[in-house]
Amino acid sequence: MPIKLLEAQLISKIAAGEVVERPASVVKELLENSLDADATQVNVEVQGGGTNLIRISDNGSGIPHDEVELAFQHHATSKIDRLADLESITTLGFRGEALPSITSVADVEILTKADDDITGTYLHYSAAELIYAEKRSRPRGTTITVRQLFRNVPVRLKFLKSPATENGHIANLITQYAMAYPEVRFSLIIDGR
Repeated sequence: MPIKLLEAQLISKIAAGEVVERPASVVKELLENSLDADATQVNVEVQGGGTNLIRISDNGSGIPHDEVELAFQHHATSKIDRLADLESITTLGFRGEALPSITSVADVEILTKADDDITGTYLHYSAAELIYAEKRSRPRGTTITVRQLFRNVPVRLKFLKSPATENGHIANLITQYAMAYPEVRFSLIIDGR
C-alpha cells in the first residue's frame, strides 16, 4: 500500500481510541474538566454501563460563549500556551483532545455558562459535527451529555464488559476522585439509582 495522509474522520477515530477506551474513560476526562474548572459540586449520571448515557454536571467556572466551539477542536486548550508551560502544569488535563475524541465516537451535548455570560451556550455534536447551537438559560457551570457511546464504532462495543462491570469501573473512579477531593461534593446515579 502506498503512503498517504489519512482522512480527518479516520484520524479522529484513531485519536479517540487513545483517549476513550471505555465509558469510565469518558467519565474520567469530563470529571477532570469539572475539577479543573474549580467545581465544588459534580453530579454524574450513567445508564447502560455508560454506553447509553453519561451526563456530568458541575458548578464550575463554565466556558465563555465565544470559546465553547473552540473547546471541541483538536489541541484546543486553556491550560498551556507555550513549551515552557509543560514544566509547570498543575491541572489534571491539558492536551485538548478529550472533547473532540468523545464527539467522534458519540453524540455529545454541552450546556455551559461562565460568570460573564448573560445566558448559557448549548451545542449538540453528532459524529464530530456541530449540528445545533443556541443560547439557553442555566446557572454558572457546565453540563455535558454523552449518548450512544461507540454507536459508530461497533468494534469498540464488543470489547466492553457487561453494563454491571462498566458501572463498577465508573463507581470505582468516582470513589477515587471523591477521596482525593474531599472539598468537592460528588453524586453518582447509575440507571436511576
